[in-house]
Order: sequence, then structure tokens, then C-alpha cells
Amino acid sequence: MLILQRKPGESVLIGDEIEVTVVSVETGGRVRLAISAPKSLTILRNELRGAMDANKEAAREEASPLALLELLPRHGGGETKK
Repeated sequence: MLILQRKPGESVLIGDEIEVTVVSVETGGRVRLAISAPKSLTILRNELRGAMDANKEAAREEASPLALLELLPRHGGGETKK
């Protein structure tokens, strides 16, 4: 892993087509970045990648659509039909 220090307005180049610019550093340590990259490149926050992987794994599990519908809460007058 490469660790760099950059100030707001400074950039890092990755290859020939990706530029990451520090837009601002806010109180509390939050850093705002601007990423310039080809549209064909997918850019995700790490926590979204984890959620995406979990969703793919859940989709691989075999369950009938009717069984999945039974998991949903039923609405209508406050009572649940069984």
C-alpha cells in the first residue's frame, strides 16, 4: 500500500487515465476527493462493495419466490393472517 500526503487542490495520478484530487479536508478528518477516470471504470466506496458482495451471495441462495414472500410482513388492519 502506498501512503501519500496531499493538501487540498493537490492530485495523485494513477496510470495515464485516473486522477484523484483532494478537494477539502473538513474538521473531524473527513476528506473530500474528486476522481477523474474513464466512464468504463467502476468506482465504489469500500462499504458499498461489501454490501454488493453480500447481496450477490444472498441471490445465490436457493429459495422459492413463495417462500421469500412469506418472509415479508403483511399489512392490513394491524393483524397478520396465518
